[in-house]
Amino acid sequence: MSLIEKAAERLEKLKQAGALPAAAAPYDTAASPGCALAEAAGKPAEPSATAHTTPAAAPIRPRARQVDIDLAALARVGMVTPDLPRSQIAEEYRVIKRPLLRNLQGKGAARVDNGNLIMVSSALPGEGKSFTAINLAISIAMELDHTVLLVDADVSRPSILHRLGLPPEKGLMDVLTGQSELGEVLLRTNVEKLSILPAGMPHPRATELLASDAMNRMLEEMATRYAERVIVFDSPPLLVTTEARELATHMGQVVLVVEAHRTTHAAVKQALAAIDTCPIKLLVLNKSDDRVHGGYYGYGYGYGYGNDASADAA
Repeated sequence: MSLIEKAAERLEKLKQAGALPAAAAPYDTAASPGCALAEAAGKPAEPSATAHTTPAAAPIRPRARQVDIDLAALARVGMVTPDLPRSQIAEEYRVIKRPLLRNLQGKGAARVDNGNLIMVSSALPGEGKSFTAINLAISIAMELDHTVLLVDADVSRPSILHRLGLPPEKGLMDVLTGQSELGEVLLRTNVEKLSILPAGMPHPRATELLASDAMNRMLEEMATRYAERVIVFDSPPLLVTTEARELATHMGQVVLVVEAHRTTHAAVKQALAAIDTCPIKLLVLNKSDDRVHGGYYGYGYGYGYGNDASADAA
């Protein structure tokens, strides 16, 4: 063995005995063994339990989209608009909304659960329920202390967007089927404090969707999340579909629109029986005179509570 080979052997024995320091490793494996294993496998290192990490960002809720209603066009057809607060139609809806607002504020004859959920319906098609729902929603939005969400729940024959001069949009049915989130389909309007939830795409199982747990959760959130919000639902006619009857089970108040000189007393009684579980029923007598406003009708009104209210519509 040469002198060089003997010197190398001697150095190796000294290293094994700990007499000489080992060469520095490229990574401090003692400080983070997981890091060393990850690097050996050719993967990025996982952060250690004690390492500082940036907290995940909170999910961003989708914002409601802005749409503009042609208020001048509404005024021309005799509807309530904020810029004409002293018109005859505005005064009529002030009378109609007062008992509804007293009930939801707890100032009525008895406490009303979900008093801010108000359904507008009729016994038969063509009695003016959608016109009434729109006017009522705009009138309540003109109040100082309330915001309003107008929901087109007549999912088989939606008309709210059309009557407001707006194109079809996704809405209620898309939320209930899980295809959209509520915040994605809500529409903010140029009427201060008024938003719209369109009916959305038609669905063959609309009745079952309105009776689903998803609908229950959405209504509970609507009713409780914002105490000052009033939700006005334009529902299908009560004697034509079962959807309105199912929707009425969630409501605190129902406005039944009755067409003068057309709807029979028997139809009114049958409609009231269909919503018997709803604690508050207010009747609006519609088309009670011969005045015509640009294709719409002059509106009269009568109101009452419970089954006794049917006398006002006779």
